[in-house]
Amino acid sequence: MRSEVKSAHGAPTPGTAKAQAVHFVLAIGIVSLFADMTHEGARSIVGPFLAVLGASATVVGVVSGLGELLGYAVRFFSGRLADRTGQYWTLAIVGYFVNLLAVPLLALAGNWEYAAALLFIERTGRALRQPPRDVMLSFAGRRMGVGWAFAMHEVMDQTGATIGPLLMATVMYWRSDYPLSFGLLLIPAILSLTALLFARQAFPRPRELETITPELDTRGMPRAFWLFLAATGCVAAGFADYPLIAFHFQKTASIRPELIPVLYALAMCAHALGALLCGWLYARLGVRSVVATALVAVPMAPLVFLGGPAAATVGAAIWGLGMGAQESLLKAAVATMAPVQRRGTAFGVYNMSFGIAWFAGSALMGVLYDASIPWLVAFSVAAQALAVPLLARASARIGT
Repeated sequence: MRSEVKSAHGAPTPGTAKAQAVHFVLAIGIVSLFADMTHEGARSIVGPFLAVLGASATVVGVVSGLGELLGYAVRFFSGRLADRTGQYWTLAIVGYFVNLLAVPLLALAGNWEYAAALLFIERTGRALRQPPRDVMLSFAGRRMGVGWAFAMHEVMDQTGATIGPLLMATVMYWRSDYPLSFGLLLIPAILSLTALLFARQAFPRPRELETITPELDTRGMPRAFWLFLAATGCVAAGFADYPLIAFHFQKTASIRPELIPVLYALAMCAHALGALLCGWLYARLGVRSVVATALVAVPMAPLVFLGGPAAATVGAAIWGLGMGAQESLLKAAVATMAPVQRRGTAFGVYNMSFGIAWFAGSALMGVLYDASIPWLVAFSVAAQALAVPLLARASARIGT
């Protein structure tokens, strides 16, 4: 257990308190680095893998969207459970084990139905651990700045999300062997779980990192929260999932198979840089910066689905920037709006609504892909454009 330097009144000194918060974020960041090596490595090749197993674009879109819906919906219940029990670590540990151990089992998948079932299990595990982890990060954020806490974590998270796809690209170039690729992901999965148990031992009571309780209505969420959910729903619905993008690259042969995970690694680099930029924006502009989440994503679909290899590369980078904005700005805004005793519930509600919108959008885009790619692009651009004024209005109500 970590020791604390305390003031004469028994509380940690400000400098020590901030240092402890930074150390906690770094510890969780190491866990996430190896975790993202695992599941983002798999995500970079799962679209082409499903295609090899005989899945159509509609199937890929529905499987990807339904997996996200399942993952986000379960977060609602895990968030409420975290609030009611305070068992943040228990929920996180169970979730990480389910999430990470499902990925290497994809090596045994002989048909797309079995692979889809494993993807659903992986998403469920991620859903169990995400709200309690984010709440613990928000506790640390109250000492070091909530935008910076999520941004710092996201950079480490995306470092792993970059290494994982590059590992997959290397294996695919060397052997073009999907089972071997998925099997190798057992190594970072075990490293992540080991780091998680060490972090639990070092920081057994993360709620003690919270020093300031925001002055908000504790009887419920502020009205701006619900407008914020509508706005982020548009962002989610219009944001194409990478498995569908990778499926497009595979089907059109616009990107060589071994380079598809390399583009995903590029996207993850952009994701990390975007998270840092968004942390800086949030520190400067507060919740007004959430508008950037939709703005950055508008040109992504035209570049990815209508352009050649060069445009697809730029589009993949923009896709990563958009993900970075979602993972840092939107989560920081939720943490700012929600009272500490309802923060797990707030993250759960946000994640569930985001997941429903993501599923609806992904399923529709899968159908549109089989019918008309230009219509898919039009839908994506329209949804992101609609989100811009909604996010601006929501951020104005929340305040800075």
